[in-house]
Amino acid sequence: MIKPELLAPAGSFEKAKTAFTYGADAVYMGTARLSLRSRVDVGNDELLKTIEYAHNINKKVYAALNIYARDDMYNEIEEQVKKISDAKVDGLIISDGGIVELVKNIAPEIPIHISTQANITSYHTSNFWKKNGATRVILARELCKNEIKEIKENTNMEIEIFVHGAICYSYSGRCHLSDFLANRCGNLGDCAQSCRWAYNMYIEEKNNPGNLMPVQQDEHGTYILSSKDLCLIKEIPEILDMEIDSLKIEGRLKTEYYLATIINAYRNAIDDYIKNPKEYDYNKYLNEIEKTKTRGLTTFYFNDKNNKDFQEYEGKQYNPNYEFGGKIICKDERLCQTENRNCYTIEIRNRLQLGDALELLIPSKLEPITFKIKEMWDVETAKEIDHVNPGREGQKVILNIPYEVQEGWILRRRKTK
Repeated sequence: MIKPELLAPAGSFEKAKTAFTYGADAVYMGTARLSLRSRVDVGNDELLKTIEYAHNINKKVYAALNIYARDDMYNEIEEQVKKISDAKVDGLIISDGGIVELVKNIAPEIPIHISTQANITSYHTSNFWKKNGATRVILARELCKNEIKEIKENTNMEIEIFVHGAICYSYSGRCHLSDFLANRCGNLGDCAQSCRWAYNMYIEEKNNPGNLMPVQQDEHGTYILSSKDLCLIKEIPEILDMEIDSLKIEGRLKTEYYLATIINAYRNAIDDYIKNPKEYDYNKYLNEIEKTKTRGLTTFYFNDKNNKDFQEYEGKQYNPNYEFGGKIICKDERLCQTENRNCYTIEIRNRLQLGDALELLIPSKLEPITFKIKEMWDVETAKEIDHVNPGREGQKVILNIPYEVQEGWILRRRKTK
């Protein structure tokens, strides 16, 4: 059985580190202007830093250049391609034929991955891109498993598919709704997610103009354009048996907590199935996935092209019982020297107080370790405190954790009633 690459999103250098810590083989990231995520805080320097870090630990970085570019953007694109070529980036994710041609001319050594934005739905299109220099195609999310198999069997290219994350209301992200409603172009990385908004909708009978009858889910309107999130954790056995080359998780704007949880679940699912296919039980991985604040989950069209269960009508996020607690920064030797404590500096992301139940997410281990906060200290004065609020970015606290932990591990806070 071929072990597929697990490919994770990285909206920053720190998020890339988290992704690698929790089992990603590679990450994809890009700068704000050129990668369909204008809100990511990534510049060229951070992208280059991530590539260097990844290569030092034998991991990969794919740079996203998947906008549909205007002519006045090509000088900037050329400059970035040259920089990341020098850094030996492992691949470029591209949807625009003009950018493909530019990369072939100035950096032919960089592998080209054709983005899902290019709407690849057949092996004929896959083979077209191979003839034009691509080494990998990222298939449209609208395909079912039989269509994916047919493409895999009829093209000599790497195949990448999405297994988890947000689904765009429009076809593989080719949407003009945001540009039309908010003057923010999704195909240039500035999507306002207009499909996630609540709408007041009305029906007007043509012979009775002006008599508008509301179509509403509840008093807040309807989220009829919003989709559930893709989740193919149950289908991992089928996907691995299909010998897909790369399994992709969506979410460059998600938190490190989300990344750690989702990546760790898929990492364990892939490895466990390869070790023991007969005992694969998707429920235990799904249980972890559902601890994140996410929309409803769907398999979309993977199993059934007639599936209609992928609309998110309520517009809410599920499972409010868990939230991002914090991230391990380093050991605090000041307090570790007394009473045999394991004291660590934590960068907090939500309010913590004595008695809170925390779950420690351990890389390569599916089940988290649970413990309660029994002692807490101010990071600057080392004085005992009973609570801490994330009043500023980078707010830290010292916790006594009854286990040996490592830098970058994630803590999940379990809310109590």
